Amino acid sequence: MRLVKAVLAASIGAAIALSSSVQAKQITIGFSQIGAESEWRTANTNDVKRAAKENGINLKFSDAQQKQENQIKAIRTFIAQKVDLIGFVPIVATGWDNILREAKRAKIPVLIMDRDLTVSDPSLYVAKIGTDMYTEGRKVFDWLDEYVTKNNIKPRNGGDKINIVILEGTVGASATTGRGNGFNDAMNDSDNKDKYKILASQTGDFTRQKGQEVMESFLKSNRNDIDVLFAMNDDMALGAIQAIEAAGLKPSKDIIIVSVDGVKGIFQAMMDGKANATVECNPLQGDLFFKTAQKILKGESVPKSVFVEEGVYTSDNAAEVFPTRQY
Repeated sequence: MRLVKAVLAASIGAAIALSSSVQAKQITIGFSQIGAESEWRTANTNDVKRAAKENGINLKFSDAQQKQENQIKAIRTFIAQKVDLIGFVPIVATGWDNILREAKRAKIPVLIMDRDLTVSDPSLYVAKIGTDMYTEGRKVFDWLDEYVTKNNIKPRNGGDKINIVILEGTVGASATTGRGNGFNDAMNDSDNKDKYKILASQTGDFTRQKGQEVMESFLKSNRNDIDVLFAMNDDMALGAIQAIEAAGLKPSKDIIIVSVDGVKGIFQAMMDGKANATVECNPLQGDLFFKTAQKILKGESVPKSVFVEEGVYTSDNAAEVFPTRQY
């Protein structure tokens, strides 16, 4: 009788264990990244893959190679594979309604990372994990205005305006729109707004090579008039530094350089005296993304926008901060 009871108990235990394993099945998430256009993006991708592994997520990863149609194909594949949740970084802000409706009909929740998107129905995605790009743009101008005022910076051409050139990001990307609007609004809100003039603004597609090419073009047209470069990411700033040096000018001295991201490359440039400041755009969003995804799949409510923490770093504190940088 004792033997029968022991066998019965073991059978029940095994059944409970099997039931628990079924209930705790591994979560599968499909994720579409936009590409690998910068140090920042590489760090973002690596963090997503690391966090997926550490959180026990079965990650189906797709690289869109900077093409929206590739992202739409990837999302459609994730839907066919019946993943538990879909995540992606939108290359541009618009053009997602149809594919997200397909995901909604399949009852697969969608979680956005890093960039914003514009849809006709906000319920087509649950939430966005990432950074406040509008605030990043405002921080750029606020730092610049304080720096110019504190150091009594005068226009190089002897005029009455501090001339600014802007290296924009990819046309249509929320990072480009957000940072541009934030910068412009902060300038217009400033008591010193009449001190500044945007001399030229052109896309550098968030890449180092294009940043260098566009800066070369700016310098050919306005070599002695440019006082400030605002690059919407560090990689474009690093490319622009090469163009400035090739033109016989001193980056950070002849031309003030402020950018966005906070990658190691720009910290090195600041330590070398070739850049002035960077506003952080934190790419380490993986843990927050997957913890938010798990909450969604458990039926818990989450905020529509969840932001990571970000700072502002300058040539004054670059050497101190550099050893702590993870990207």
